[in-house]
Amino acid sequence: MSLDVVISLIGAVTTSKGLKIRAALDPAKFDLGKKVSDKDLAEVRIEQSEFQGAWNYSILPKAK
Repeated sequence: MSLDVVISLIGAVTTSKGLKIRAALDPAKFDLGKKVSDKDLAEVRIEQSEFQGAWNYSILPKAK
C-alpha cells in the first residue's frame, strides 16, 4: 500500500457527529534515536478513554 493511499484513507475518515480528518505527509527529516527523558515523559498529560484506554487516549495541554 502506498503512502498516498494511506493518507487518502486517513483523510476520508468522518464520524456520525461530524468530525472530519485532514491528513498530509510531513516530508521533514527527523533525528533518529532521540530519547525523551523520564522527567519530560512524566509531564505529558495523558487521559485514557473509558473504552479501550490502552489504545484510545487524549494528550492534553500542559497545566498552567
